[in-house]
Amino acid sequence: MENILINQSVAILCDGNNIERSIHELSKTKSSMINFDRLIPKLLNDRGLNRLLYFREGKSISSKFADRLHENYYGSVIPCHKSADIPLSIKATQLASKVDTIIIMSGDSDFVDLVSHLKGEGVRVEIAAVKKTAAKILIDEADYFHEITKEDWFIYKSPRKTKAERN
Repeated sequence: MENILINQSVAILCDGNNIERSIHELSKTKSSMINFDRLIPKLLNDRGLNRLLYFREGKSISSKFADRLHENYYGSVIPCHKSADIPLSIKATQLASKVDTIIIMSGDSDFVDLVSHLKGEGVRVEIAAVKKTAAKILIDEADYFHEITKEDWFIYKSPRKTKAERN
């Protein structure tokens, strides 16, 4: 049999607050961060990345983080007024006709109706989340579940300032 090249276009939409809370809970430290350089290739599994959008509530979004997402994945960080649920859902609905697969990085059961809607539009929907904190109803509704494990994050250690920098 001949090898068939399947070229799927994938959008990854991340509910930053949900994923951050989940890994902080599991790692028992607030300084744990997703290792996108490890996680993104694992989620894509040789499929093409159409876009990566990181939705985050609050003003404390690191510009270094935003720059890295853009440089490495042409990703964007989207600040949200309140929760990411509505902005992420709107963007997913807008992207439905432009991609084959949407990966939602969140374990929030609020996304069950969105997953159902997107599947009805003919989009493959995958969930990437920490299994322990992800809603079973969401996992069951998705076409596929990617478990985010401790290998997919790291503990951020802020660089120590020299005596000259402190003064």
